[in-house]
Parts: sequence; C-alpha cells; structure tokens
Amino acid sequence: MEFSTNRSIVVTGAGGFIGGALVADLRRRGCPSIRAVDTKPFHQWYQRFDDVENLRLDLNLKENCEIATRGAAEVYNLAANMGGMGFIEQNKALCMLSVLINTHMLQASIKHDVRRYFYSSSACVYNADKQKGFEAPSLKEEDAYPALAEDGYGWEKLFSERMCRHFREDFGIETRVARFHNVYGPWGTWYGGREKAPAAICRKVIEAKRSGRHEIEIWGSGEQTRSFMFIDDCIKGIDMITRSQIIDPINLGSSEAVSINGLVDIVEEIAGIKLRRKYDLSAPKGVNGRNSDNTLIQRLLKWEPDTTLRRGLEKTYAWIHDQVVALERGESGVISEPTVAARA
Repeated sequence: MEFSTNRSIVVTGAGGFIGGALVADLRRRGCPSIRAVDTKPFHQWYQRFDDVENLRLDLNLKENCEIATRGAAEVYNLAANMGGMGFIEQNKALCMLSVLINTHMLQASIKHDVRRYFYSSSACVYNADKQKGFEAPSLKEEDAYPALAEDGYGWEKLFSERMCRHFREDFGIETRVARFHNVYGPWGTWYGGREKAPAAICRKVIEAKRSGRHEIEIWGSGEQTRSFMFIDDCIKGIDMITRSQIIDPINLGSSEAVSINGLVDIVEEIAGIKLRRKYDLSAPKGVNGRNSDNTLIQRLLKWEPDTTLRRGLEKTYAWIHDQVVALERGESGVISEPTVAARA
C-alpha cells in the first residue's frame, strides 16, 4: 500500500484500544503523516506516539471535526461512547449521542475533500429476535433488517451505517463500514466498567488467583455465547475492507463461538487454576447468543479473522497480568487511570 506524502490519514478514537492499535500499525507500515484524535487527556491514551500529530479534540463539536479533517486523505472513524455490556446498558443516551461524531465527521470530510472514510460499526446492530437462543446463531449481514438493534448503542450504529451509505451516494465519498464482533487483546480496557468479557474474565481470574479467594463472579448464567476477535485480526480486516470495493456493511469478527463459561474455562487453563463460580443473574448480560457469519468476507476477501481464542487469550492474559502486578506495586508510568500510555 502506498501512502500520500502530502495529506494525512486521520484516526479518530486514537486514544482508545482499537484506535491506538490502528495508529501503531500505520506507523509500522510507514505512513508518513498520521493525525491521531481523541477527547481524552493524552496521559489516558492507551498508545501514544511522539512522531504522530496528536490532537485532543471533542468530536461532538462540528468545528473540531473540521480541524481533524483539514488536509486529510482518509479518515478512520473509531470515536464513540462505548464499552462492555454493563456500560452500554446503563448509558444508552450517551451512546446515542455518538451520532453527532459521525454526522460532523462526514460533513467535515466532504468539505475538506477526504477521499475515503472508514466507519466502525458493531454486531449490536443485529435484530435482537434472532439472538434469543444460546446456540450462537451465525448472523449474516442481511440479519440487521428488519431493524431491532441493541437499545441505544446498536441503534446509533445502525443509523450511522445508513448515513455513510447516503453520503457515499449523494456526495461520492468512498465509505466503508465494518461490523466489529467483540474485539479484545493487549493494550485495551481491562478494568473500570468499560472492559469487555475477555479482559474482565482475565482480570477476575488473575485477581482470584493472587488473592487466594479462588472464586469468580460471572454475569448472567454463563450460557450466553459470543465470538471474540483478536486485535491483530481486527486491524488487518480494517485495512483490507478499506482498500476493497465492498460498499455495504460487512461482518468483521471471528466465527469461533464460545459460551461465557467456556471462556472462563480457557482462562482458567491458562492460569493453571480452577475457581468456584458465582453467577449474578441480575447483572447486564446482553443477548443470549451471537456469532459472526463469515461467508461474505471469505468470498469477497478470501480471508477471515483466524487467531484462535486460546492463542489470543494467552497474549491478553499475560499483558493484563503484568498490569495487575504493576498496579499492585504502585509503579508510576506503567499504568495511568485507567489506561496505559506507550511511546516509541
């Protein structure tokens, strides 16, 4: 891939988990001009690099989106109010307000002649009636309609997908949309309420082992099924989809389904411990079953996310273990609140 030497590639949400990993990948591939944008203070960015143009901007505001897109060739819009199921279910209005970010970023991109625009959507757009069973139904792209998305977060994502489509049709900007299925890995949220199941389970197992309590709390019955995509696969998929001719939203996720109990089993094996399980049936748990049908991405890109859950969890567990130990020691500069900053 050749990068423009006189126009920037913009990554919004660059202080977040996926955004930080995308910036790191663009640097590794030799992109000469990267603009990383996030609303969080710099010390809270998961990964931050001194050779990148780092901007702290609230992209809910239209004028800031114009600053972010000026002189840009491409935009990767990963900025959103989001987190794990606990956060999504308790902050529906806040999640819906992310529509302002995508609206203003699209408008600013048209004004500043951005050529290509990637939007990160979510499997939460899928019709909830198709996800009532625990057998992890494999959701095809067309299963988003008739629409019955996840309340709040899912509806915002579905609406923003449509906005990307109509901006492409009306203004000619090349929009690409990927529906992420539960991304996890190192350099991500692992405590504080916004972490997703793999990181939360890793942290809980580590804490149980180190404390000697040997008990873990699981939200729901543990029978809920999901698929989880390792961060490296996510970043590779973003690039492939952005460079492709795929104009409609497409799944980007692993097709390896697992129950939450099965997820705990794997992390226990990695940790070398068996824990008593306490189930909180009143906790947020989301839909009963969800998995990524990868028929379309296999056909169009001859590829799908292929990092096994065991291999990805081994890397994630090791990284979170290091963070827990560092936090216990009170080591400054290793962990900030609540994120980790990395510098080249």
